[in-house]
Amino acid sequence: MAEYLQRAVEPFQGAPLPMVLSFLATSILGVGLLVYLGIFILAPFPRITLKSEKTFRTVDANGEISQARPLPCWQDAITARRKQAQDKGGVFNTDVGMEMPEVFMSLVVPAFNEQDRIGIMLTEAVAYLQQAYGKGSQTSEPNEVVHRQNGVVGSAHGNASIDLQHEAGSRVEIGWEVLIVSDGSTDKTVETVLEFARGLGSELSQAIRVVSLRMNRGKGGAVIHGMRHVRGQYAIFADADGASRFEDLGKLLKASKKVEDEQGRSVAVGSRAHLVGSEAVVKVCEPFLQSSDTLLTNANLLFANPLSSIQRSFTRNLLMHSFHFLLRLLTPPATSAIRDTQCGFKLFSRSSLPYIIPHMHSEGWIFDVEMLMLAESARIPVVEVPIGWQEVGGSKLNVLWDSLGMAWGLAVLRAGWAVGIYRRW
Repeated sequence: MAEYLQRAVEPFQGAPLPMVLSFLATSILGVGLLVYLGIFILAPFPRITLKSEKTFRTVDANGEISQARPLPCWQDAITARRKQAQDKGGVFNTDVGMEMPEVFMSLVVPAFNEQDRIGIMLTEAVAYLQQAYGKGSQTSEPNEVVHRQNGVVGSAHGNASIDLQHEAGSRVEIGWEVLIVSDGSTDKTVETVLEFARGLGSELSQAIRVVSLRMNRGKGGAVIHGMRHVRGQYAIFADADGASRFEDLGKLLKASKKVEDEQGRSVAVGSRAHLVGSEAVVKVCEPFLQSSDTLLTNANLLFANPLSSIQRSFTRNLLMHSFHFLLRLLTPPATSAIRDTQCGFKLFSRSSLPYIIPHMHSEGWIFDVEMLMLAESARIPVVEVPIGWQEVGGSKLNVLWDSLGMAWGLAVLRAGWAVGIYRRW
């Protein structure tokens, strides 16, 4: 080694110091540019959304499947107002740029060839949503009045509430919606969802909206696309397999409200970490379908079936530990402190979305981490909430190879933000 170093410095012996320093500076700059170029080539960028992907179909009150209709997009509205403010030489205020919600809870479900599993998941989800947030549900405290000032939603008690108001006292009813984002599915996922919606009857069928992506974008891309079009005061995404116990949404909502900042921003992360390395089990509902009338008049029937118990697999537990170790190395403190970043059950307050969704780049499995990193950089409160969870057959995740892919994706993602390839507005 000593001999090698001696040979390396021989050409510089007797050379003027300024020349040596200039050579070193040029070499360092060249290496830096090569590294930047390499990261730029490897870093993922979302593809442009097609016009047809900004439409949805639903089931009309007469039971017929609708034609494609324009899909409202809060992000497009914010982008237009931001550009208008910049053209006038002003500064766009993200805090007051968000449109008022039309419903209380939005559910986004990414789905790729899920015709065999999505029906059971929707049965559980709709039962809970209608019971908790449908007409006649009692989810707010008595005498709670909600006001909106300067783009911030809050109650007379200083907490977020579900009874929202437009200007001039026009009040939004408690309500919910489900956005199914078919991620280039080639099976009958879309038909299965629309048939499910038809079975709900005319009163509720239009709460189910189906968005079809022409080409597969990946789970992250489907979730982000759906989140751009939510109309709810809160928005949650959940996997189509129904692995997360949907009734735990109430726990996420309660925790989210508790940590909301003055701008009404918060993120609640469903977590399976409490199941790792323990004898804890999760409840598994047997497949259960009822007519729409029975389902909606007594949603608790869905959870009254005999329950069986299973444990999380050793492989998944091992990979969770390994991935969390990598997170501690590559992510900022608050994100690395989340014990389960990959659980597909995360709740966002509407006010937090403009600080996260427009700045997303990853469309693969690692998108959850980017969401949490963006929340941390925007100083949005994030809370982790233990939930019930089950392993469901038919997963498209190759545990080993996709885990390696997530590790690589995390490294590229972190590098992209570190060197400035990715930036906020």
